[in-house]
Amino acid sequence: MTLNETIARLQAAHLMVRDAKEWDELSTNLWAAYDANDEELVEQLRSPFLQSWRTVTRYVLRDTFDAAGISVGEPTHPWGIATLTANGTTCEPLLCRAEGFQLLTFDEILSGYSDSLEPLFTGAGQVDR
Repeated sequence: MTLNETIARLQAAHLMVRDAKEWDELSTNLWAAYDANDEELVEQLRSPFLQSWRTVTRYVLRDTFDAAGISVGEPTHPWGIATLTANGTTCEPLLCRAEGFQLLTFDEILSGYSDSLEPLFTGAGQVDR
């Protein structure tokens, strides 16, 4: 499994669950709840948002990551999707900017996710982009 194949499957799996507009609406609504200090709404939206991203990565993409030699573990960052490890290299794609807290759009999340995967493939000499 190459990096580009993995990224294509990653995007397809997430779009199978929700389209990009729905993912962005979840992020926007959650960000608005944080901005309004609406703790009740934050609690209502945060868990399903996180679990959706984490469930797709852990279960829907299991075969894809196995084929690429990538193990999937629990995230360490509160807004991490998963801890991904291959060839002695570990990464953790995030749902927010690393510097400060701001939730990302679907395209920004996938871009960061793709960037974080590249070192896992570089170590195995499988980068194809």
